[in-house]
Amino acid sequence: MADQRPEPLRLGSVAPNFKAETTAGPIDFHEFIGDKWVVFFSHPEDYTPVCTTELGAFAKLEPEFSKRGAKLIGLSANTLGSHEGWIKDIDEVTGGKVTFPIIADKERKIAYLYDMIDYQDTTNVDEKGIAFTIRSVFIIDPNKKIRLIMSYPASTGRNSAEVLRVLDSLQTGDKYKITTPINWVPGDDVIVAPSVKNEQAKELFPDFRIVKPYLRFTPLPKEKATVS
Repeated sequence: MADQRPEPLRLGSVAPNFKAETTAGPIDFHEFIGDKWVVFFSHPEDYTPVCTTELGAFAKLEPEFSKRGAKLIGLSANTLGSHEGWIKDIDEVTGGKVTFPIIADKERKIAYLYDMIDYQDTTNVDEKGIAFTIRSVFIIDPNKKIRLIMSYPASTGRNSAEVLRVLDSLQTGDKYKITTPINWVPGDDVIVAPSVKNEQAKELFPDFRIVKPYLRFTPLPKEKATVS
């Protein structure tokens, strides 16, 4: 298994289901998703510096994800006992209390299923020389579809606020016929989707403006500016 990469997951793929042991008990992943959005992310190893800062940051932002109907779940190739001990360090060092589940994937079964293995850094291995996981992020919607895939090397910590920003963009885009421009944050103007003709845009967004035929900006009405 370790010598063969899985079939690539793409945006729009159904997130593969699995059963796993976690710090919150055993789960069936699709049952865990339920009718929520899920941010599923891996880290290379417990008791390491970058991972400690990352898990603490996600823990601090968890209430914001919850407001958006999203769950967090982590994974690394460590045991439950390792996770449980390390969580105490995260809480102490970062002040972020980890309450979301962390999957114990010592055999890398889920990591291979989601192609979370490090093929770049040959030093990112355990004592047996088996590759650890990289810093992968998947945002999965309530239909179990993968909507975002991001991969970071072991040496580079993620930006948890960016993950939240993308979730805001995806949810806003699903709710209204819009896309979001670079560096968009909630409250900024959005872009009318190309599939929406001007006549329909006038009904949906009375204040939209045409910059180019292919580029039309609009504010969202106040009651629409908040992500559900």
